[in-house]
Amino acid sequence: MADVDPGDGWNTFELICGVPDIAKVRRWVQAMLSDLVEDDLVDVLLVVSELASNVFDHARFPARLRLRKSAEPCLVSIVAEDSSPALPRLRPPTLDSVRNRGLVIVEGLSERWGVVRHLTGKSVWAVMPCATMP
Repeated sequence: MADVDPGDGWNTFELICGVPDIAKVRRWVQAMLSDLVEDDLVDVLLVVSELASNVFDHARFPARLRLRKSAEPCLVSIVAEDSSPALPRLRPPTLDSVRNRGLVIVEGLSERWGVVRHLTGKSVWAVMPCATMP
């Protein structure tokens, strides 16, 4: 987890309790990562959308998203922080379920991901490989 610890170089988006605005989150990510190739940007947007949705559905506020892109190698690191002590669980969806796919998607698209418990709350993080446009 050392490479995704919030510190220098992180962009932060505060999530506001109330009506979730995933479109606003996605616009912020697109602005931060406008130089990514389209396929990588689509994957990052999907992972960020899932992590933000989990915050709105299951977490406590205050909450925020953190985003950082490193150049060599090109990696996008994403951290969703919230105030809930409840840890997310990776549960495979059933054929008739309409939920429980978020962390399955995060696991499938990320190079690695995990959860870190804090004194108050947790961080759910993901690291994704990427390429930038020439």
